[in-house]
Amino acid sequence: MSRAASSQSQNRLPLLRAEDIIRPTFVRERRVMRRGIMPVAGCDEAGRGPLAGPVVAAAVILDPKRIPRGLNDSKKLSPDQRAVLFERICRHATISIASAAPARIDRDNILRASLWALARAIHGLPVRARHVFVDGRDRIDVDCDCEAVISGDALVLSIAAASIVAKVARDRMMVRLGALHPGYGFERHMGYAVPEHLAALRRLGPTPHHRESFAPVRASRPGASISMDKASAGYPVSENGDLENGELSPAVLPL
Repeated sequence: MSRAASSQSQNRLPLLRAEDIIRPTFVRERRVMRRGIMPVAGCDEAGRGPLAGPVVAAAVILDPKRIPRGLNDSKKLSPDQRAVLFERICRHATISIASAAPARIDRDNILRASLWALARAIHGLPVRARHVFVDGRDRIDVDCDCEAVISGDALVLSIAAASIVAKVARDRMMVRLGALHPGYGFERHMGYAVPEHLAALRRLGPTPHHRESFAPVRASRPGASISMDKASAGYPVSENGDLENGELSPAVLPL
């Protein structure tokens, strides 16, 4: 093949995006374990951005000899893939799940409630973790070494596993809330600020499971000083728009 033909062939190859190349690995966990520090846990949460429902945290200790194949950041997996991996993680790893209810979120703010739930998940493990990796930039209050890893769910395998467990557990909670509160569509949008949810808030008002400190919920109350359209502007509207690392958009702040 000539150099020109080879160049044309290479130009036809699909370009790889960064998210196609980067996958979580067990490198950080093994590095700690080589120092004799075990077990090592990863933790992550789901549900910072929604207007309703709890924020759910999970802690996972993977068995190095029985790591499920296909683990990845939960946002990069389909619901069916997450469901399959959730069962495998529960079967082969040690897990703990904790949640912070809307009342705690309203009282403490979403960041503090998330960190509290993450710490609760670690403390709930049936064995004491000696090292913890947590997704984001904030360490949590645990009685062992803790490393915060920004984009940890895309880099650290045990955090990726925790992201799957937290996401599936929360989604199942929201499906149950959808059955208890028909008309809101919780079972479809999981509490995010999608048009269906905002329309239901206008029509029906908030439930006890809504986060009163979140601007679109406050705006749905009679006599609110701001419109829901303004309060919802720029707000995360899907599971892939979930707020990360404690960064809050203006719409999340109390009115």
